[in-house]
Amino acid sequence: MFSVAHLPRSGIIGAGFIGEVHARAVRAAGGVLAAVAGRDARSAQAAATRLMAQRAAASAEDLIDADDVDVVHICTPNHLHAPLAERALAAGKHVICEKPLATDVTSSRRLAELAARVPVTTAVPFVYRFYPTVRDARDRVHRGDLGTVRLMHGSYLQDWLSRTEDHDWRLDPALGGGSRAFGDIGVHWCDVVEFTTGHRITRLAARMLTVPRGPGRPPPSTEDAATVLFATDRGAIGSVVVSQVSPGRKNRLWFSVDGAQSSLQFDQELPDTLWVGGREQNTVVHRGAELRYSIVPAGHPQGYLDCFTAFVADVYAAATGERPDGLPTFDDGLRAAVVTDAVLTSAATGGWVEVPAERSSLEEAPP
Repeated sequence: MFSVAHLPRSGIIGAGFIGEVHARAVRAAGGVLAAVAGRDARSAQAAATRLMAQRAAASAEDLIDADDVDVVHICTPNHLHAPLAERALAAGKHVICEKPLATDVTSSRRLAELAARVPVTTAVPFVYRFYPTVRDARDRVHRGDLGTVRLMHGSYLQDWLSRTEDHDWRLDPALGGGSRAFGDIGVHWCDVVEFTTGHRITRLAARMLTVPRGPGRPPPSTEDAATVLFATDRGAIGSVVVSQVSPGRKNRLWFSVDGAQSSLQFDQELPDTLWVGGREQNTVVHRGAELRYSIVPAGHPQGYLDCFTAFVADVYAAATGERPDGLPTFDDGLRAAVVTDAVLTSAATGGWVEVPAERSSLEEAPP
């Protein structure tokens, strides 16, 4: 719990792109950015100045143990997530950990189990849940507007690794884990679609693609793209294409949910509208100011940073004892690890794979 004597105080470990996103969301959500930790003291000081933190931490461990930090944000390369999250839980801190929660299922499960035993809030930024239009889509599905959901399909496409000279630490499985494209962005697609529909993916078949790099450079050992066919626990089937090598696509998370009576489509690059299809007519529904998480009047676009702000605000609310609907927790981080492991297994074996059931925040979704 936060003391009534102060605002929620966040500490961010890792000051790259996503660390800066977290910092902006902390301030917008009404929190205080108390400290930042980087690779070393110099990078931490530079980050503290750039992100307007109150101080630079000497190390990640110093930040976690500090009395002036209530919420630890872990925004480091993936291989550091699990040990830092475990230390933060042991210190009794609320924890926001970037996905993947860990680079393997065993470590992810351990963190979810530890989180269940301590009286703190844990969260993973599956922030696409926080678009008002996604919440509208979810409400329409659960009201029965679509009828029986038959088909779920879509894609998540990026292009930042499409050139042979492109490089990033995520290409190294020792730092990023055994799956790159799916583990990095495919899990976002699965999470938001399962969140919207209430369906759970139970079986899947996957294929992966790795793009050759330039002369003298070995090909990556993790995938650049993946296709996944799946079936759900409620009788629907679906597919998703995931790619980080699709020129011109910057961050296109798109999905369609097709029911017996109507269908709906969401496009993250056009997030203020929801397409609703029917036999007689199609409708483009614009975000209304009455929708949850709408913070500006209709016609004033909201976007990714607004989702992050809503997510962090809900973490703060949960840490004071509230129960915000749809807050993604460490259980959802475990769910993502389990789905990713099934995708890797299917791609390696060439067959269909069962996806084990795991507890998640979806269990608290509307019926």
